Amino acid sequence: MHLALRERHLAQGPRFAPFAGWEMPLQYEGIVAEHLAVRERVGVFDVSHLARAWVEGPQAGELLRSVTTFDVTSLPEGQAHYSLYCNEAGGIEDDVFIYHLPGDRWLVIHNAANAERDFERLQAVAGSAASEVTPNTVMLAVQGPEAIALLGAVLSEEIPSMQPRQCAELDWRGTSVLFARTGYTGEDGGECIVDAENAGDLWDALTEAGATPAGLGARDTLRLEAALPLHGSDIDASTHPYEAGLGFAVSLDDGAPFTGREALAELKAQPRTRRLSHLAARGRGVIRAGFDVREAGGTEPISCLTSGGHSPSLRIGIGMAYLPVELAKRGAMLEVDVRGRSLPVEVVRRPFYRKSEDD
Repeated sequence: MHLALRERHLAQGPRFAPFAGWEMPLQYEGIVAEHLAVRERVGVFDVSHLARAWVEGPQAGELLRSVTTFDVTSLPEGQAHYSLYCNEAGGIEDDVFIYHLPGDRWLVIHNAANAERDFERLQAVAGSAASEVTPNTVMLAVQGPEAIALLGAVLSEEIPSMQPRQCAELDWRGTSVLFARTGYTGEDGGECIVDAENAGDLWDALTEAGATPAGLGARDTLRLEAALPLHGSDIDASTHPYEAGLGFAVSLDDGAPFTGREALAELKAQPRTRRLSHLAARGRGVIRAGFDVREAGGTEPISCLTSGGHSPSLRIGIGMAYLPVELAKRGAMLEVDVRGRSLPVEVVRRPFYRKSEDD
């Protein structure tokens, strides 16, 4: 599938790559340059591959609650929250963001690779109250320390006063833009959803105001530095929220039934056997997903990296892996097998990158 703004991207001369059935810009001037533009200034990503679906009506909140782990009925209008779809065993089928808008309307953002199955999940409980709007809209993520000021100047003067995870429908040049102060980079900023007909004008306004176009390559290095899990890599149907550090996305106290509730209640009560941990290289070398993790001096793998790569901000190799709880302790020294060479790594606290360290 092609992005609605494909011609805008082609004008920037990017390198494209296939992703979940979409042809996506991987990089424009380079992953590191785009990564640092977001960390130091502001970048804009076309993330229209993420699926977007509405669930509407007076029962919409309760219907969503029946399939998502977080109690979205507790969200006031104008708020958004991270949630999960789990299976009956408590495994993570997808991670999603849910936005509560006025008029009994809820927007759900799905991962591209799971879009069809996720929408079928919504239709199964909501029927005609669920509608898919991905083909008719564009989603842009504007991220970086200067993002809010730029969005305030381009989109609406209301934006600087909005708090993290707040969302609102704003009028921009006679068209509605759904804005949320959310993102997937570890930086401040927001995400904009606009109809495809007017998306080109918004892209032009953002880039002319100084936002650097950034591709999927930089989006992945940024989210890794922020220790944000990627579904299909760090979390999937074989992992559960508590071992992945995502217990904040599970509500059990309200007693409402939802898919996987019983299993998750049991998993929460059980001692952890493993934990998604964060590893920083203590030597030269890049660690990648799939590389084996061993105890220091060991010969047998104890785990493998779920994500890994070079950190442009920290200039070291970083990665994530599920470790036995006795080894998942800050300061523990382990090794990663980098194509037959043992590279020392240290278990560190998340996230890898913290803005306060570089401010």
